[in-house]
Amino acid sequence: MLSKNSNALIFGLAIIIASFLLGNAYVNRLKSSGDISVTGLGVQNFTSDLIVWDGSFSTESKDLKTAFLQLKKDKILILDYFKSKGVNPENIVFNAVTTTKNTTEKYSADDKYIGTEFLNYTLTQNLSIESKEVEKITKIAREITELLNSGIQFNSENPRYYYTKLADLKIEMISKATEDAKIRAEKIAENSGGTLGKLKSASMGIFQITGENSAEDYSWGGTFNTSSIKKTASITVKLNYVPK
Repeated sequence: MLSKNSNALIFGLAIIIASFLLGNAYVNRLKSSGDISVTGLGVQNFTSDLIVWDGSFSTESKDLKTAFLQLKKDKILILDYFKSKGVNPENIVFNAVTTTKNTTEKYSADDKYIGTEFLNYTLTQNLSIESKEVEKITKIAREITELLNSGIQFNSENPRYYYTKLADLKIEMISKATEDAKIRAEKIAENSGGTLGKLKSASMGIFQITGENSAEDYSWGGTFNTSSIKKTASITVKLNYVPK
C-alpha cells in the first residue's frame, strides 16, 4: 500500500508531465500560426499566332437539284475569292452540306390547323479556315462583305485567336509567380527580424487569359479569351514557409 508521501510524489510528477505536454502543444501551435504564407503573381503579355475563322454559305430553291448546283457554284466563287486574297487552299476545310426542308403551317378561315405547306429547300455548307497568318485572315474576315455584294449568302463568325506555345508559356508563368512569392516571403521574414525557413507547402491558382488592356473579369474556373489577338496571361502561386 502506497504511503501518503508516495501519492504526493506521483501526483506532482503527473502535474509536471501534463504541464510539459500542454506547453509543448502551445509552442507548436504558435509555430504553426507563425508560418509565412504569401501569394506571388506571374503576368505575361503575348500575341496570338493562330487564327480559326468559321463561316457558312447557303442557297434556297424549291428544287433540290437546283439548290445543290447553285451551292456548288457559290463554293467555287468563295474558293476563288480566298485564293485571290492569298489564302492557302490547304487551310480551308469545307464540311458536308446540310439540307433543310422549309414548310409553313396552314390554317382555315376559322383558324383551324389544316396541315403544312412546302416552301423550299435551304442548303448550307460550313467552312473553316485555320492559319498562322493571323493579320491576313483577320483583314479578310473584316472585308467579307465583298462576297455578300456579289450575291452569295455568306455568314461569317467572329475569328478566334489562339497561341500554339501555351504549354511553354504556362511553365514560364509559374516560374515567375513562384519567384515573386519567394521574394515577398523573404521580405516579410526580414522585416520581422527573422529568416526564411523551409518551404512547407505550395499551391497554384487558376491560369487566366484575358485581352490585353481589357476590363475582362477573372473567373473561378479560369478565363480563356479567344476574341483578342493580343492577350495577357496571369497565374498565382501560394507558398507557405516555416520561419526560422
